[in-house]
Amino acid sequence: MAEQLYDDDPEPADRFPAGPLYVPVRPGPSGCAARLFRTPLGGRTAVGFTSARRLTATLGPGQAWIRLAEPALRALTAPLGITTVTVDPQFSAPAPAPIEAATPVPALRIA
Repeated sequence: MAEQLYDDDPEPADRFPAGPLYVPVRPGPSGCAARLFRTPLGGRTAVGFTSARRLTATLGPGQAWIRLAEPALRALTAPLGITTVTVDPQFSAPAPAPIEAATPVPALRIA
């Protein structure tokens, strides 16, 4: 029996592939690995962009990327428990800066 779709259905039952995506990657021990992100609510998600220009606008010109089809990106991240793929996010928070070691303050001399 086919599932019916309604006009007010916020998410259709059938997902349609997004096509080839520009997927941000980072260097890893065996080559490159897909970068994973968090949603605003803290869930893990894979990210893909429909153009290199959109990727650069969001993540900066130094971000490395590879081309992957949307089903391939899902298959790559599924073993990690990641079932969400976000396409063309427009906002990305900067990576946290490393915390520097505290510098000791010299003792004050009271005369």
